[in-house]
Amino acid sequence: MRLILEDWRSSLKVGFQRQAPPKPCYTSVIVYGDTCTFFVEGIARKLASSGYGVFAMDYPGFGLSEGLHGYIPSFDKLVDDVIEHYSKAKENPEMRNLPSFLFGQSMGGAVALKVHMKQPDAWNGAVLLAPMCKIADDVLPPWLLTQVLVGIAKLLPKQKLVPQKDLTELACRDAKKREQAAYNVIAYKHKPRLQTAVELLNTTQDLEKQLDKVYLPLLIMHGENDRVTDPSVSKALYEKASSSC
Repeated sequence: MRLILEDWRSSLKVGFQRQAPPKPCYTSVIVYGDTCTFFVEGIARKLASSGYGVFAMDYPGFGLSEGLHGYIPSFDKLVDDVIEHYSKAKENPEMRNLPSFLFGQSMGGAVALKVHMKQPDAWNGAVLLAPMCKIADDVLPPWLLTQVLVGIAKLLPKQKLVPQKDLTELACRDAKKREQAAYNVIAYKHKPRLQTAVELLNTTQDLEKQLDKVYLPLLIMHGENDRVTDPSVSKALYEKASSSC
């Protein structure tokens, strides 16, 4: 399967003359449904212009990567794909001996934490922006409907049947950002596929039980009015993570 991996070191060649080796390497893991060539690119170019090496990838089925659009058959396999591609980036002679950090937003935050749990000694730290350690109750369907959908997912995993509010409206208070989102034509904007929703739900439930197993240095940023990912669990992560002791 062909996956898209973006490398913003090359952006230093346009308008900037690099005089020294790169600073630490940042690898960016993105939000659900999004692509590394849209909102993330602004952050990546800003870091790259300051001399940092920055890498990001589109998950299978998202952005410009191959796979059924918006379909996550296995979150664990998705994490393995992220590890494989970022490990190759870190093997680059220019990056091999540099500190490396994970940067994850929303679902990307969950991916970053899962990567850390599978590679506990491979990363020097993580920056988490509204990490998806728990899906907010405002977004989840009622409990009974959730159980019905979980059952149907075993028969029709690829169907777009999960009811969903407008995530852009919930996630962005900035009207300009909401307007820009309309131009992101390769983002997944349909109802979640059943198996994708099950994988996200199971992942967040698993993470919520393992917060004390996180021991890499963390910078966590989470708005208290977030209605998509639950900020109370980010606070719990800060309090329970071994790195905060």
